[in-house]
Amino acid sequence: MMSNSRTLVIIPTFNEAENLNRIMPDLLHLPVDILIVDDNSNDGTAQVAMKLNTFDNRITVLSRPEKLGLGSAYLAGYAFALNAGYELIIQMDADGSHRVEDLHAMMSALEPDSEIDLVIGSRWVKGGAVKNWAKNREVLSRVANRYSRFMLGLGVKDVTAGFRIYRASLLRRMNLQGISSQGYSFQIEMTREAVSSGAHIQEIPITFIEREIGTSKMSSAIVREAMIKVTTWGFSRIVKKFTSSPSR
Repeated sequence: MMSNSRTLVIIPTFNEAENLNRIMPDLLHLPVDILIVDDNSNDGTAQVAMKLNTFDNRITVLSRPEKLGLGSAYLAGYAFALNAGYELIIQMDADGSHRVEDLHAMMSALEPDSEIDLVIGSRWVKGGAVKNWAKNREVLSRVANRYSRFMLGLGVKDVTAGFRIYRASLLRRMNLQGISSQGYSFQIEMTREAVSSGAHIQEIPITFIEREIGTSKMSSAIVREAMIKVTTWGFSRIVKKFTSSPSR
């Protein structure tokens, strides 16, 4: 199949050919295999990935017939990774916002004797930062994270972060079949499920850089999906907590 690496990087793509050419050389210097989950890009993204796969056969492209969403792309990637026997599963964006240099620090937290199940590359812990973001985008992210933490009772500063490393053992414990989010609420739902599965989580500070090429996939529909889902989960949590409290 691929190499003998124990680590797989999953990168969902939709029209990211130029960005792939920029990020893949540095990524291929790491001892990892790479899975590109491409949603029928029309700019040759899949072809670019395969051209980069000329040396040691460490890149696989999973081509899908249409744009099916971020959530389903990652779920397809997890299934691939677990079926292939990978021990560590990295997820990162194709647009250059997630730096390979930060990935080194994240990977070091998951040494074989570590008890950490999930590493999150965090913008909102001490040492984390964002670059080239409009102020309204930064405010939106900060508010969304605070609201999610408050409603869901999660002790994670950056619940919407997409730069992550999961142990396969954690993914196998989680109810991935129950994950339904497609936009950026997917990261919140995965965090929620990881916490409920007893995950040991560590946040590592990263510098998130706004994409220089292409357009952001963020939209009002994605924000609306996240707000509705977090509010629904939060009220469900409050009701459950109230009804399970011993009567006085």
